[in-house]
Amino acid sequence: MHLNPYGEYAVLLAASLANEWPESRDGIEARTRTFGMTMDFTSSRDDHSRTRDVIDSWLRVVDASSPVERAEILNMQMAEAAAYPRMTDHDGEGWHLHYRDLDQSLAHVLSAVIPVGTALHLSTRGMHRLRRCAAGEAPGDPCRAVVVDVTRNGRQRYCSVRCANRAAVRRHRARTASGTG
Repeated sequence: MHLNPYGEYAVLLAASLANEWPESRDGIEARTRTFGMTMDFTSSRDDHSRTRDVIDSWLRVVDASSPVERAEILNMQMAEAAAYPRMTDHDGEGWHLHYRDLDQSLAHVLSAVIPVGTALHLSTRGMHRLRRCAAGEAPGDPCRAVVVDVTRNGRQRYCSVRCANRAAVRRHRARTASGTG
């Protein structure tokens, strides 16, 4: 049996694209391969710019101020994609589901897969498991990276060890300066 991991890989792919935007359509497609997408995509000359629009729209989900707003945005995005699940055996490795029509462009496929994957991730792991890096909340810290929390305990706040360490140093210095640490 082939289980489809749309929830995790799709949301991690979206975060990866948001955090480090590829310079070309080929770069986007290579990133989809890195995150486990194996199907071929129909090429469209505006895939790069349309995929950027998909990611910018998805960032509205990341930045939503409440679970209700987050769900409303995701529901709208899934309705706009107008793709429905279909069974496929495109790679000969077993039947599985795709949330896309056949022979659609890279941008169109991602406009369906990313919201569905994000909805699966949030509904199964928790609505709080998608955010911006907590380091960016500190004055003067420019980090705006997206954090997809796939940890067991659901408490990931930072995009990297580097950001977590910088935040810990800031907290330590603040305690030391105030005489409480």
